[in-house]
Amino acid sequence: MQPLVRFIGAGILAVLVAAHAQAQPQADAFPNRPVKLIVPFPPGGPTDLMARVFGQKLSERWGQPVVIENRAGGNSAIGAQQTAKSLPDGYTLLVAMDTTLVMNPITTKNLPYDALKDFAPISLTAQNTSLLIVPADGPQSVQELIAKAKANPGKLTNASSANGSPGHVGGELFKYMTGTQIQHVPYRGGSAATTDLIAGHVDLMFESLNSIAPMSKSGEVRALGVSGDKRSSAFPDVPTIAEAGVPGYSAPTWTGLIGPAGLPPAILEKLNGAVNRAIRSPGFLERFSKIGDEPAGGTPKDFADVIAKDTAKWKDVVARSGAKLD
Repeated sequence: MQPLVRFIGAGILAVLVAAHAQAQPQADAFPNRPVKLIVPFPPGGPTDLMARVFGQKLSERWGQPVVIENRAGGNSAIGAQQTAKSLPDGYTLLVAMDTTLVMNPITTKNLPYDALKDFAPISLTAQNTSLLIVPADGPQSVQELIAKAKANPGKLTNASSANGSPGHVGGELFKYMTGTQIQHVPYRGGSAATTDLIAGHVDLMFESLNSIAPMSKSGEVRALGVSGDKRSSAFPDVPTIAEAGVPGYSAPTWTGLIGPAGLPPAILEKLNGAVNRAIRSPGFLERFSKIGDEPAGGTPKDFADVIAKDTAKWKDVVARSGAKLD
């Protein structure tokens, strides 16, 4: 039996060595054809615009086209599902948000993908934040908003782009931490919600800074606070919500790049390096400075750790608030 065992063992070793030898040239040559970058939102939105700048930087570095494909729907679930079913060769990637990998799994039944098993985190690309906004003639501070909500329990409305969106769960955290009763009003997209806020049909929103910044700077809406852990460089005079009277409040958001599960380690390493260099390029940094987001970066493990940490946090928030998100 010993010669047979040695023979089988040698055969397995030979197969593994051959597979590694074949995979290494493929990784060295990557990419040698166009790379598809799926954006799970419609064209023209903040995520789409950022992805196009990002894709251009990757294309310049690789010498290969990076083709943007918008696959909107299902609060980013449609694009995520397409990515999960793609070949794990590095040629199909997804611009993912916390909505995709954290909020949807917590809030949506029968999700067409498994956020933990179907994807390979590559790198965070940006740390984002939201602004707590009210109509131009609304409360002038977070404390005034809280006082108004407590004086009118259940009458104020928090608009968001969808059930389970960052604006929704950020509002639930705000309600829980302030002891207020505010009614959530989900819309089909942030644009419609913002339009109603400007018109005074709803009372407040937690909206991504990169989409609401122009309206805030023009005075169409009033910004009361920043949802993240520090002030935004684009709005240095707007305090964090924690500074403004809700100690401990923290609801930052993020964007990252992922691929389908099973990406070869050599290609994953190459993608991670390209992302980290691209987000620190002058053109990308210039884009960040205009919208107030911060470049992120890091390793695939860093990204996976953020996903796990945020999943635990928001599961707890949803459970404590009693919100029905699905």
